Amino acid sequence: MNLKLKLNIDLAQLRNIDFNDVSRWPKPIKIGAITLLAIAVLGAGVWFDTREQLQTLETTRAKEETLKQEFLVKQAKAANLDAYKEQMEEMRVSFGTMLRQLPSRTEVADLLVDVSQTGLQSGLEFELFKPESERPADFYAELPIKMKVAGSYHEFGRFVSDIAALPRIVTLQDFTIDISRKSGASSNTKNAVAANDNPLMMEVTARTYRYLEDEELLKEQRK
Repeated sequence: MNLKLKLNIDLAQLRNIDFNDVSRWPKPIKIGAITLLAIAVLGAGVWFDTREQLQTLETTRAKEETLKQEFLVKQAKAANLDAYKEQMEEMRVSFGTMLRQLPSRTEVADLLVDVSQTGLQSGLEFELFKPESERPADFYAELPIKMKVAGSYHEFGRFVSDIAALPRIVTLQDFTIDISRKSGASSNTKNAVAANDNPLMMEVTARTYRYLEDEELLKEQRK
């Protein structure tokens, strides 16, 4: 009975609340209103301010981990700096050595003579010796030379070995070896091939490389 009466009184107080005069509100209602207001303000602060700060904190933590990894990598490089410098010096020396093996513009003609003379000294007979147009690439130019020579297997091997021994860089590519059409009957040809004294025909592309000079490099860069 007392509980029912108290509930009726509280409900009556709620109905009679004047929202324009807070000072006359009952004390329990004032406490409840202040509590709800504090919760609302706290929730709004978390939603509009703290939530963004928490996201920023997570982003900063992830960035911190990335920076730590970068630091470890750079620390390892710094610790090996002297070794890297030694490797760079070795590469520079090696690069300079290779560059010296590339003929200059004035040396290309002599190199072509060396290639043809090497073939003749190996006992080969030239049917085609055709230097093609240069093909610039990066810091060098490639000069293909189409060759068609007749000889034996041993002479071909000697020619390839002598080309490799030249002081300048020359590569041999796109080999095609076939029986020379100048040979006689097929039966005699097979026996002669077995004896390595029958003329064979080899088509091959020799490639040499020339270092581009400064003005040529600038011209290629403009292209």
